[in-house]
Amino acid sequence: MHLSYPARPAVCGDGPNRISTDGWNEEWEGDCESPTVRIAIRLEGRRVVGVRTYVGGRWRAGSAATDLGPVRPQEAAAYFLELAGSSAELTGDPVLAATLADSVTIWPSLLRLARTTHLPRETRRSAVFWLAQAAGKAAALALDSIARDDRGDSEIRKQALFALSQRPDHEGVPALIRIARSNSDPQLRKTALFWLGQSQDPRALDLFEEILR
Repeated sequence: MHLSYPARPAVCGDGPNRISTDGWNEEWEGDCESPTVRIAIRLEGRRVVGVRTYVGGRWRAGSAATDLGPVRPQEAAAYFLELAGSSAELTGDPVLAATLADSVTIWPSLLRLARTTHLPRETRRSAVFWLAQAAGKAAALALDSIARDDRGDSEIRKQALFALSQRPDHEGVPALIRIARSNSDPQLRKTALFWLGQSQDPRALDLFEEILR
Protein backbone atom coordinates (compact mmCIF):
# COMPACT_ATOMS: atom_id res chain seq x y z
CA MET A 1 0.00 0.00 0.00
CA HIS A 2 1.32 3.46 -0.91
CA LEU A 3 0.49 6.94 0.35
CA SER A 4 2.10 10.38 0.16
CA TYR A 5 1.99 13.75 1.92
CA PRO A 6 3.90 17.07 1.95
CA ALA A 7 7.31 17.04 3.63
CA ARG A 8 8.43 19.71 6.05
CA PRO A 9 10.80 22.37 4.70
CA ALA A 10 14.46 21.51 4.01
CA VAL A 11 13.67 17.80 3.57
CA CYS A 12 14.80 16.42 0.23
CA GLY A 13 14.85 13.03 -1.40
CA ASP A 14 18.22 13.18 -3.07
CA GLY A 15 21.80 14.34 -2.51
CA PRO A 16 23.26 14.62 1.02
CA ASN A 17 19.82 14.60 2.66
CA ARG A 18 18.56 11.57 0.76
CA ILE A 19 16.23 9.35 2.76
CA SER A 20 15.90 5.76 1.65
CA THR A 21 17.02 2.33 2.81
CA ASP A 22 18.05 -0.93 1.19
CA GLY A 23 15.36 -3.15 -0.23
CA TRP A 24 11.99 -2.40 -1.84
CA ASN A 25 13.73 -0.02 -4.26
CA GLU A 26 12.17 -1.76 -7.23
CA GLU A 27 9.08 0.35 -6.48
CA TRP A 28 10.67 3.82 -6.19
CA GLU A 29 13.20 6.01 -8.01
CA GLY A 30 14.63 9.19 -6.58
CA ASP A 31 14.95 12.82 -7.54
CA CYS A 32 14.79 16.13 -5.68
CA GLU A 33 11.96 17.80 -7.53
CA SER A 34 9.29 17.93 -4.87
CA PRO A 35 9.30 17.79 -1.07
CA THR A 36 6.87 14.89 -0.88
CA VAL A 37 7.06 12.03 1.62
CA ARG A 38 6.18 8.68 0.08
CA ILE A 39 5.39 5.74 2.33
CA ALA A 40 5.18 2.09 1.33
CA ILE A 41 3.26 0.07 3.91
CA ARG A 42 3.57 -3.72 3.93
CA LEU A 43 0.57 -5.65 5.17
CA GLU A 44 0.01 -9.24 6.23
CA GLY A 45 -3.72 -9.65 6.22
CA ARG A 46 -4.88 -6.42 7.83
CA ARG A 47 -1.81 -6.05 10.04
CA VAL A 48 0.96 -3.58 9.25
CA VAL A 49 4.32 -5.38 9.31
CA GLY A 50 6.58 -2.89 7.55
CA VAL A 51 6.96 0.82 6.80
CA ARG A 52 9.37 2.11 4.17
CA THR A 53 9.96 5.87 3.94
CA TYR A 54 11.12 7.85 0.91
CA VAL A 55 11.23 11.56 0.12
CA GLY A 56 10.66 12.89 -3.37
CA GLY A 57 10.93 10.66 -6.41
CA ARG A 58 8.00 8.70 -7.73
CA TRP A 59 6.45 5.26 -7.58
CA ARG A 60 7.63 3.04 -10.38
CA ALA A 61 5.05 2.21 -13.01
CA GLY A 62 3.43 -1.19 -12.80
CA SER A 63 3.49 -1.57 -9.01
CA ALA A 64 0.82 -3.92 -7.69
CA ALA A 65 0.44 -1.90 -4.49
CA THR A 66 -2.77 0.00 -3.80
CA ASP A 67 -2.03 3.74 -3.96
CA LEU A 68 -4.09 5.78 -1.49
CA GLY A 69 -2.75 8.97 -3.06
CA PRO A 70 -2.10 12.21 -1.14
CA VAL A 71 -3.22 12.48 2.48
CA ARG A 72 -3.07 15.42 4.92
CA PRO A 73 0.28 15.56 6.74
CA GLN A 74 -1.50 15.97 10.09
CA GLU A 75 -3.42 12.74 9.54
CA ALA A 76 -0.28 10.92 8.38
CA ALA A 77 1.74 12.05 11.40
CA ALA A 78 -1.02 11.03 13.80
CA TYR A 79 -1.32 7.61 12.18
CA PHE A 80 2.40 6.83 12.24
CA LEU A 81 2.80 8.06 15.82
CA GLU A 82 -0.07 5.79 16.84
CA LEU A 83 1.61 2.92 14.97
CA ALA A 84 4.92 3.63 16.73
CA GLY A 85 3.19 3.50 20.11
CA SER A 86 1.33 0.27 19.44
CA SER A 87 4.25 -2.10 20.28
CA ALA A 88 3.56 -3.88 16.99
CA GLU A 89 6.52 -5.79 15.56
CA LEU A 90 7.37 -4.26 12.21
CA THR A 91 10.29 -3.32 10.01
CA GLY A 92 11.07 0.30 9.29
CA ASP A 93 10.57 3.37 11.44
CA PRO A 94 7.10 4.93 11.76
CA VAL A 95 8.61 7.68 13.94
CA LEU A 96 10.67 8.85 10.97
CA ALA A 97 7.56 8.86 8.79
CA ALA A 98 5.81 11.09 11.30
CA THR A 99 8.66 13.54 11.79
CA LEU A 100 8.91 14.33 8.07
CA ALA A 101 5.31 15.56 7.82
CA ASP A 102 4.87 19.26 7.10
CA SER A 103 3.14 21.74 9.45
CA VAL A 104 2.91 19.32 12.37
CA THR A 105 4.21 19.80 15.92
CA ILE A 106 5.02 16.35 17.23
CA TRP A 107 7.69 16.82 19.91
CA PRO A 108 5.17 16.24 22.77
CA SER A 109 4.29 12.88 21.19
CA LEU A 110 7.98 12.04 20.73
CA LEU A 111 8.58 12.75 24.41
CA ARG A 112 5.69 10.45 25.33
CA LEU A 113 7.11 7.66 23.15
CA ALA A 114 10.58 8.11 24.63
CA ARG A 115 9.16 7.71 28.14
CA THR A 116 6.93 4.69 27.40
CA THR A 117 8.83 1.83 28.99
CA HIS A 118 6.99 -1.06 27.30
CA LEU A 119 7.93 0.06 23.79
CA PRO A 120 10.92 -1.48 21.99
CA ARG A 121 14.16 0.30 22.81
CA GLU A 122 14.75 1.13 19.13
CA THR A 123 11.42 2.94 18.95
CA ARG A 124 12.33 4.97 22.03
CA ARG A 125 15.81 5.70 20.66
CA SER A 126 14.27 6.96 17.43
CA ALA A 127 11.89 9.19 19.38
CA VAL A 128 14.81 10.69 21.33
CA PHE A 129 16.85 11.19 18.16
CA TRP A 130 14.09 13.05 16.35
CA LEU A 131 13.21 14.98 19.48
CA ALA A 132 16.76 16.36 19.29
CA GLN A 133 16.01 17.69 15.80
CA ALA A 134 12.94 19.61 16.95
CA ALA A 135 13.18 23.38 16.93
CA GLY A 136 13.09 25.54 20.03
CA LYS A 137 14.16 25.31 23.64
CA ALA A 138 11.25 22.99 24.45
CA ALA A 139 13.15 20.14 22.79
CA ALA A 140 16.23 20.72 24.95
CA LEU A 141 14.09 20.84 28.09
CA ALA A 142 12.36 17.60 27.10
CA LEU A 143 15.68 15.83 26.52
CA ASP A 144 16.95 17.12 29.86
CA SER A 145 13.89 15.66 31.58
CA ILE A 146 14.54 12.25 29.99
CA ALA A 147 18.19 12.28 31.04
CA ARG A 148 17.35 13.26 34.63
CA ASP A 149 14.64 10.61 35.10
CA ASP A 150 16.18 8.22 37.65
CA ARG A 151 13.51 5.63 36.86
CA GLY A 152 14.27 5.66 33.14
CA ASP A 153 16.11 3.11 31.02
CA SER A 154 19.87 3.76 31.25
CA GLU A 155 20.44 3.45 27.50
CA ILE A 156 17.61 5.83 26.68
CA ARG A 157 18.99 8.35 29.18
CA LYS A 158 22.43 8.09 27.53
CA GLN A 159 20.78 8.62 24.14
CA ALA A 160 19.20 11.77 25.55
CA LEU A 161 22.64 13.00 26.63
CA PHE A 162 23.95 12.44 23.12
CA ALA A 163 20.95 14.29 21.72
CA LEU A 164 21.61 17.19 24.09
CA SER A 165 25.18 17.36 22.81
CA GLN A 166 23.83 17.78 19.26
CA ARG A 167 21.57 20.73 20.03
CA PRO A 168 22.39 23.89 18.04
CA ASP A 169 24.32 26.75 19.65
CA HIS A 170 25.42 24.46 22.50
CA GLU A 171 21.91 24.64 24.01
CA GLY A 172 22.43 21.33 25.78
CA VAL A 173 25.70 22.24 27.54
CA PRO A 174 24.14 23.57 30.78
CA ALA A 175 22.11 20.38 31.20
CA LEU A 176 25.16 18.22 30.51
CA ILE A 177 27.21 20.17 33.06
CA ARG A 178 24.49 19.81 35.67
CA ILE A 179 24.29 16.05 35.11
CA ALA A 180 28.10 15.68 35.10
CA ARG A 181 28.31 17.48 38.43
CA SER A 182 25.48 16.01 40.44
CA ASN A 183 23.68 13.02 38.91
CA SER A 184 23.60 9.97 41.14
CA ASP A 185 24.43 7.56 38.29
CA PRO A 186 28.21 7.40 37.73
CA GLN A 187 27.80 6.03 34.20
CA LEU A 188 25.54 8.93 33.30
CA ARG A 189 28.01 11.42 34.76
CA LYS A 190 30.78 9.78 32.73
CA THR A 191 28.71 9.97 29.54
CA ALA A 192 27.88 13.63 30.16
CA LEU A 193 31.58 14.40 30.65
CA PHE A 194 32.42 12.62 27.41
CA TRP A 195 29.99 14.69 25.36
CA LEU A 196 31.08 17.86 27.10
CA GLY A 197 34.62 17.03 26.03
CA GLN A 198 33.48 16.82 22.43
CA SER A 199 31.74 20.19 22.61
CA GLN A 200 34.84 22.37 23.12
CA ASP A 201 32.51 24.81 24.84
CA PRO A 202 34.32 27.18 27.26
CA ARG A 203 31.86 26.26 30.02
CA ALA A 204 32.86 22.61 29.63
CA LEU A 205 36.54 23.56 29.85
CA ASP A 206 35.82 25.47 33.06
CA LEU A 207 34.19 22.35 34.49
CA PHE A 208 37.19 20.17 33.61
CA GLU A 209 39.51 22.68 35.25
CA GLU A 210 37.30 22.66 38.34
CA ILE A 211 37.35 18.85 38.50
CA LEU A 212 41.13 18.63 37.98
CA ARG A 213 41.77 21.10 40.77
